[in-house]
Amino acid sequence: MDSLQDARHIERVAALSEAADAAAPLDEATLMALRDPERFRSWVDGDAVALLVDDQLSLVVAPEARGTGLGRSLLKRLLDELGSGAALDAWSHADHPAARRLAEQNGFERVRELWVMRRRTSLALPPLRPPAGVRIRAYTDADADDVLRVNAAAFAAHPEQGAMDAANLAERMGESWFDPEGLLLAVEATPDGDGRLLAFHWTKQHSRSLGEVYVVGVDPDAQGAGLGRLVTLAGLHHLADLGVSEVLLYVESDNAAAIRVYRDKLGFSHAAEDTHVMYRRSL
Repeated sequence: MDSLQDARHIERVAALSEAADAAAPLDEATLMALRDPERFRSWVDGDAVALLVDDQLSLVVAPEARGTGLGRSLLKRLLDELGSGAALDAWSHADHPAARRLAEQNGFERVRELWVMRRRTSLALPPLRPPAGVRIRAYTDADADDVLRVNAAAFAAHPEQGAMDAANLAERMGESWFDPEGLLLAVEATPDGDGRLLAFHWTKQHSRSLGEVYVVGVDPDAQGAGLGRLVTLAGLHHLADLGVSEVLLYVESDNAAAIRVYRDKLGFSHAAEDTHVMYRRSL
């Protein structure tokens, strides 16, 4: 297969896996990379597929082909090709025992957990009351540079979100789900109009019934004023008004402060099976 054929095959196997597991095996950034043959490398063995985007490895086996050793042999093939010195990260987008065994057998260590937390919109939301001097409004094209500035500062230590640049922002905004009304900004309210951007909440609607707290960013210079909770609450009201029945979000398992806010202040909960795991093979 050529790269584009590989990409279509990978998408097909990923869709079969998602239908069986109720968890998507490829994240958004990986799916975007599949559109450009220059952005990924791929390996295919029947209904076992693998791809490499930068140093991020994804390996997916279609449900009907599992338990046959296909995944193990494909991983060995690509590791042999990459060489023993290749440093790799690999996500299991659910804490699969098979992924855990495969990781252990090939020198990958468990280094990171990402929780999915969920909230039913049937739960009552607190009222939205911005403090004096702060206004909540929707995004406009004139806000792009400010969103990138706050995003870079808020996620300076984040390995994925912090790298968003103008091209990636435009790519995300080109997706069919993007709605500028769902990108909510907390800005300084001044006598002359809006001042600087303090925080933002980018929501996403996956379907009629499912919404997401996609990105919440707070300018580090504005932290400590409750703006993260404020913009999150604004986004939850927006998603509830759209009629979704459930909202999900992703949060690092060791981010205790954020988890407390999501759980204790906003009514989100986490189930053990809603855990994504990153494995790493170091040099």
